[in-house]
Amino acid sequence: MSDRRKFVKFSLLSSAAILAGRYLFAKAATKDAPLPATVTNDPIVISTWDFGKDANTAAWEVLRKGGRAVDAVETGVKIPEADPENQTVGLGGRPDRDGRVTLDACIMDENSKCGSVACLEHVVHAISVARMVMEKTPHVMLVGDGATQFALENGFKKENLLTPKSEQEWKEWLKKEKYEPQKNIENMLPGGVRNHDTIGMVAMDKNGNLGGACTTSGMAYKMHGRVGDSPIIGAGLYVDNEVGAATSTGVGEEVIRIVGSHLVVELMRQGLEPEEACKKAVERIAARNPEQAKLVQVGFLALHKSGRFGAYALQKGFSYAVKNGKEEKVYDAKHLYS
Repeated sequence: MSDRRKFVKFSLLSSAAILAGRYLFAKAATKDAPLPATVTNDPIVISTWDFGKDANTAAWEVLRKGGRAVDAVETGVKIPEADPENQTVGLGGRPDRDGRVTLDACIMDENSKCGSVACLEHVVHAISVARMVMEKTPHVMLVGDGATQFALENGFKKENLLTPKSEQEWKEWLKKEKYEPQKNIENMLPGGVRNHDTIGMVAMDKNGNLGGACTTSGMAYKMHGRVGDSPIIGAGLYVDNEVGAATSTGVGEEVIRIVGSHLVVELMRQGLEPEEACKKAVERIAARNPEQAKLVQVGFLALHKSGRFGAYALQKGFSYAVKNGKEEKVYDAKHLYS
């Protein structure tokens, strides 16, 4: 009986010590990088760049009605895809060096299901083709002619994506045929025109489930066949329903080299706040090649499972849009270089 009492007493003391240790660890972690908080189940959608505000409005209608996050992000990014005045996504996107508009996109849901297309031509809504790859094939990615063939065989309309405005700019570029990466807003074309602004969007629905989408026409006047980070799961987009979701924009080659969006999510898993996780990813790019990092733009955007969000970029100028039940706002992200 005496041994049993000693065992019980020891067990109680051990449990108390463990609980106290956890409390102290949690308290210490909350000072700089709070531990994951309880999911609020308050729907939210965030997206890259100021034009993400209109995309968020469309996504919010899905979330407001109780829809899934993956449905919301697909609906949202279709807005810039169909806008001919947005020359960085979908219809009207700037072509490659050969005058061909090629699109990249990917999508991921709360169950780690994902789909992707790269170098897709003649179809406006690359994001919907990516979702069909996710849902109707055993594959994750289709590329080039195969992606286009798959889309057309499944009812997508064949269209000319090269608008007169984008075609004229391309012809002017051909006169010089000069391509030099410059800092701020990825790469800049003559006259300060934005080269490409990928739209990446992540959302959480009323059930606390996450989803993400990323779509772009890619780098203007790229070599034909070039693929950036946007359709690469783990680079341009990553969703982990236990932790959070992240997406990126900017020079895709730099993002791919560090598997950026996956890195951001894993940093949140370790306890970092979304903004701090994005900052660490940006710093890794800068540390890898400091001189190159000063010449280009890369930005990350993250949504934590708790509903907290944040962003960070290499250069000044990266903005992101947020919409939830309390606010609809465009933020300027913090940045590494002046």
